[in-house]
Amino acid sequence: MLFHLLYPLREFHSFFNIFKYITFRAVLAATTAFLISIIFGPWLIRKLAQLKIGQHLRSAEECLDLYQLHSSKAGTPTMGGILILLSIVLSVLLWADLQNRYILLTLVVTLCFSWIGFRDDYIKLTKKRSKGLSITEKFIPQALIGLGVGLFAYYDKNLGPHIDVPFLKESMLNLGLFYIFFVMVVVVGCSNAVNLTDGLDGLAIGSTIMVTLTYTILSYVSGHLVFSKYLLIPFIPGSGELTVFCASILGAGLGFLWFNCFPASVFMGDIGSLALGGAIGTIAVFIKKELLLVVVGGIFVVEALSVILQVGSFRLRKGKRIFKVAPLHHHFQVLGCPESKVIVRFWIVGIILAVLTLATLKIR
Repeated sequence: MLFHLLYPLREFHSFFNIFKYITFRAVLAATTAFLISIIFGPWLIRKLAQLKIGQHLRSAEECLDLYQLHSSKAGTPTMGGILILLSIVLSVLLWADLQNRYILLTLVVTLCFSWIGFRDDYIKLTKKRSKGLSITEKFIPQALIGLGVGLFAYYDKNLGPHIDVPFLKESMLNLGLFYIFFVMVVVVGCSNAVNLTDGLDGLAIGSTIMVTLTYTILSYVSGHLVFSKYLLIPFIPGSGELTVFCASILGAGLGFLWFNCFPASVFMGDIGSLALGGAIGTIAVFIKKELLLVVVGGIFVVEALSVILQVGSFRLRKGKRIFKVAPLHHHFQVLGCPESKVIVRFWIVGIILAVLTLATLKIR
């Protein structure tokens, strides 16, 4: 909104031309989101505590090891993802070009996934159990959202059914109608992968910050004609505006990490993790960097795979497990690695993956 109010004033003074620049508005968006989180965070945490919106852990019958490790966290305020969403939405509305279709659709997708997460959290709280929505209740609406993003991308004149192949010079793979299903898998998979990673203090939001910082850079170069041509990556007109959206997530994430770092004062809940994952997946589609999610989001991918492998092993091998507990971060905890050490080591791997992802821009 401020962008639309201030930028037209360039006709009266050249200073207001500065709001034309995406990089300037991205800095403002990140700062705004961070300040909103820092200012309203303490109030929200107190409010959640007053309303007794606290974390419900797995029972001892479900997983004795985790119950013993995390018993001290019971009752910690959850649904802190509200703070993340508030920070992102307000900063995007203030500093992004609201006439940009990629911004609007990413915002809609984020809010839709947050609604699914809210319903999941609400059931967990009211039913006093660690499991919320059923698989069907959760995945059907997610799949419909992903389908909508896929259809939009397929018919959008700047996108189409092509994916950019990393490491290869000007290589675009045409998937045809299968591209719609591919996008659905990317968006839904990314959303749930972030959700599965949200199990230790600061782990999910810290990993999200690294992924988002990388996509902030990728969004900018993908929407810049000169840079995209120099780097031999697809130029997507209008996608550069997503830099502002990524910066908002970055600022909101840093602000939330202030309260969510070990030992956490608040948890984000599914309302935050599902929304963040959905937003990242959608942005990856809109800048044609879907395949790079496997690299930069390697932490999310491994966490999701550990759950898939664990469930598959348990069902196919008559109760035998691969890991002590899944997702993977809990496996290391049960092995005796302190929670803070697991978190920081996962962050270190995330930083390395982010650097490797940016390096792919030159390896073509």
